[in-house]
Order: sequence, then structure tokens, then C-alpha cells
Amino acid sequence: ADEIVFLDISASTDKRDILIDVVARTASEIFIPFTVGGGVRSVADISRILANGADKVALNTNAVLDPGLVSLASGEFGAQCVVVAVDAKWNGEFYEVFIYGGRRGTGMDVMAWVKRCEELGCGEILLTSIERDGTKSGFDTRLIREVSGCVNVPVIASGGARDQKDFFDAFMAGADAALAASIFHYGKYTVGEIKEFLKKKGVVVR
Repeated sequence: ADEIVFLDISASTDKRDILIDVVARTASEIFIPFTVGGGVRSVADISRILANGADKVALNTNAVLDPGLVSLASGEFGAQCVVVAVDAKWNGEFYEVFIYGGRRGTGMDVMAWVKRCEELGCGEILLTSIERDGTKSGFDTRLIREVSGCVNVPVIASGGARDQKDFFDAFMAGADAALAASIFHYGKYTVGEIKEFLKKKGVVVR
């Protein structure tokens, strides 16, 4: 893997802090960039996560509730440390931003929100199709294409990876990186196999 992303997706819903001991133990065992998110409410939280070994911090629910947190974090730690995780779902009219682990709609348009996040100073967008997350039905390439087309910061595609071709499709839609969990957790593919497939397709991989 090029990077590891650790998201405590129920932390905001449960109103609890990120599991700092897990962050510290994980950071001590790996030697690649490590992003941590979930229940991050303040600059102090971000500082604590970075101090315990994370390289980047992902903001989701609390970025929506307090957008100023994005600009404060960017100003304090640098844009390269600040990832805004956007949970998106098609509502029949537009892609809507969801919060609290995808449980609550906001009425906000994803395209407007990612543009705002870029203006606020985030360094990356972690874009998850919550309809596809865990379904192994492929990345939402329309969503990826639309978001990638309206921001200049890197977009990480997430949600729905099923096979090697899905990763290729995500990159062709404009993703700068692609994230997956289930297909690796259950051993369907290795990261190396995905990379080799992409390389043969002409995609530049690390």
C-alpha cells in the first residue's frame, strides 16, 4: 500500500474521541503515510493525532458543522495535513453531503461543498460514495468525474471497489488515488496485484 487510512466512522455519532492508543500503536508499526479520522472536533484533537504519529487528519462531520476548523487546521499544520472526507449520496436531484457516518443528510450539494473545502485550505478530498461503500459494485465514476472536474486538490476515490478494473475506471474518471478496504481485508486481491494491473494499463503507480 502507498498509504493507510484509519477512519473511526462511529466516533462522531457516538460523540467520543478517536482511539489515540490505536493511532499510536499503528503509527509505530508502519512506515508509509498514515491518515486518521473520526470524531475530530478541534485543532487540539488534530495536534494530538499528529503528535501520536499520523501524517494527515481527515475531517468529515465536524468540517460541515464548523467549516472554520478546516482553515484553522490548514493554517496551523499546513494544507498537506488536512484531508476533508466527503460522504456523498445521489438523492435523485444531486449528490448530497451526508454526515455522522452517512446517517444524516445535510441538503448540501457535494460540488459546492468540495469547492468550499478547497477555498478553506484542505489539501485533499477523500470522496466516498456511501451508496456503494461495501457493496463491491464498482466506484461511482460519475461522482468522481464531477468532483475531480471542479477542484484542483487531489481526489481520493472510495466506496465500491470490486476488482482490478474498477481501480482503472476510477483513475480514468479523474481520481488521483483510490482507496479500498473489503477486497483487501478478505484477500481477494493484494495491493501488488492491483498495481501490476494498473501499470500494464499505462497508469503511473508508485
